[in-house]
Amino acid sequence: MKAEMLKRLVRAIAMGSQDDLDRLADSIVETERKSGHSRLANELESILDDTQKKKRSSRGGIDSDRSIRELPISRRHREMLVTFIPHDALEHHIVLRRDIDERFERVEKEFAARERLSAYGLNPRKKVLLYGPPGCGKTLGAKRIAWNTGLPLMKVRFDALVSSYFGESASNLRAVFDAAREQPCVLLLDECDFIARSRVASKDIGEVARIVNTLLQLMEEYDAPGLLVATTNIENSLDEALFRRFDDVFQVPLPGKEEIHKLLSLTLSSVERAKSIQWDDIVDKLEGVSAAYVVRVAQAAAKTAVLCGKRIVEHEHFEAAITELKRPDGEA
Repeated sequence: MKAEMLKRLVRAIAMGSQDDLDRLADSIVETERKSGHSRLANELESILDDTQKKKRSSRGGIDSDRSIRELPISRRHREMLVTFIPHDALEHHIVLRRDIDERFERVEKEFAARERLSAYGLNPRKKVLLYGPPGCGKTLGAKRIAWNTGLPLMKVRFDALVSSYFGESASNLRAVFDAAREQPCVLLLDECDFIARSRVASKDIGEVARIVNTLLQLMEEYDAPGLLVATTNIENSLDEALFRRFDDVFQVPLPGKEEIHKLLSLTLSSVERAKSIQWDDIVDKLEGVSAAYVVRVAQAAAKTAVLCGKRIVEHEHFEAAITELKRPDGEA
């Protein structure tokens, strides 16, 4: 087996990417067949066919592999350019401030009423940019939009998309947008500042600018049947021209006291909690942190209770969790 194929195999195993493993298996079969090892190629192909039949049988005979196998791949290394999450596998429970929740609802309602809006010559919001600090729920917000609109989610894999070869990154990006046009989905550009940073701020006038220009063009011409959601931690770093391509841009802020309390209750919904817990004190200590950090504290408190042999989470377990977990940088 060639060194490059071995690298791809190990990388796919390390990332847990079943899609890449399937494509590598197909490549190995083809390589062996071209090398004249027909018997080995046939045996390997038979193993793959049997495995795929078992997968389809366990899903009640529904061949969901078809749509996955039609997803875009990089031309050079034949790696998947996106991660595909079916609708029924999406996380979608998110706690938001009421005004922010209404912004999400507006996007979802307009998508549901897109044909009615079209009859009046109106276009629904289809391209949305979410910005805010790390851990505030931007990615989960994109999944929530996908869930409420009945769409699967297709998340761009920038590690596979960006190439050091001239023009290849732009070509990969076009392939992703072409796939979104063929299959209705929520196309997620997570942490899009990775490729959409300002052309003015960047010292690289070559490949970076080329990718940004391609993204601007693709967004200008975006006519896919689904939605496009982009997220960024630092909105000021994005190219100004990119902002104008979005139909809606809004912040996903850190949770307030009310949202922190809801997050704690939701995370511990399956665990018994002592009546003596001083919730206001805990919420005060967690004010100013991300939603992800609040969830980690609640989970850590529950684990501490279990490890102590108790069936009830008590106030002291929260105190221990807050002391143990160091706040991420930038969270007061």
